[in-house]
Order: sequence, then structure tokens, then C-alpha cells
Amino acid sequence: MTRPGTTTPVAESVITLTVNGETHELFIEARWTLDYVLREKLGLTGTKEFCGQGACGACAVIIEGRPILSCMTLAIECDGKAVETVEGIARAGHPLIESYVKHHCMQCGFCTPGFVVTAKALLDHNPDPSEDEIKQALVGNLCRCGTYPQHIEAVREAARIMREGQTDEQR
Repeated sequence: MTRPGTTTPVAESVITLTVNGETHELFIEARWTLDYVLREKLGLTGTKEFCGQGACGACAVIIEGRPILSCMTLAIECDGKAVETVEGIARAGHPLIESYVKHHCMQCGFCTPGFVVTAKALLDHNPDPSEDEIKQALVGNLCRCGTYPQHIEAVREAARIMREGQTDEQR
């Protein structure tokens, strides 16, 4: 039992994360979310925390090929895992980035990183998704501006570009 006026000790750990191909050894508190560690400890602000309750998808990142909600995932659970964020996707020149711009998938842009990450996870597993498969994959991502139809077109175009093997210079 803790006496009044004293603080309860916080469990701390050292974890290793490989984020966008770069390995980081981090001293963390057990209560920190992956979103917090990415944004506040690694400076990767592309991952957004909007709802903080796992309802909007803005904080999506890819772990082990699956999109996960980083606001609902404790960083300590990710020890030894590879994490891919929107910054890594953009740095790699993934066709989704240009397709999202071309199809005006953003107005305020706050939801865009989560959509891009989720769409990339889909395309990694299914290079030729149907409209229904795209909708199903993106169902957990919310956009307050209502740009949903554009997301489908952007994902379709990125999938086509990937299948055809076009580079930025070829487009």
C-alpha cells in the first residue's frame, strides 16, 4: 500500500524496435503506447492520435504485415518487432503516396497516414484487390471530411502501378 504523498513506482523496460528499417533500443515505461513512443520518443509524427480509443484508424502502423492501432498497443508488446510507419512508406516511394495526392484523398489530411498504412498492408497481401476488398480493408479508418470514394480510386491506381512495375520516371 502506498502512503499518502508518495508516488507509486512505474515499471520501466528496455525494448528494441526496428522502425522503418532502423533499429532503436528504447528505455520505456510499461504504460506507454506504441503511438506515444513513435511520436514522442522517435519523432515520427506521421502517425496520428485522434480518438485515443482505437475507433478512427489514424494511428495505424504495420507490424508483422498487419495494420494495427498504435494507440491501443503497448510499446512493450512490440519488443523485437519491425514497425512500418507512413514515413517509411513515403521514404520508399510507394505508389500510394502519389495516388493519394492525385486523387485528392485528403482535405484536412489528418486521417491520411492511417489510410495509407492500411492500404499498403492490403496491397502487400493482395496486389489486385476488388472494390469490396478495398472497402473492407479500410473500414476501420474514419475521415471527417468524407473523402471515402477517392481512397478506393487511389488504392486501385497504386495497385495497378505496382502490378505493371512502373517507376516514378515511367509515369
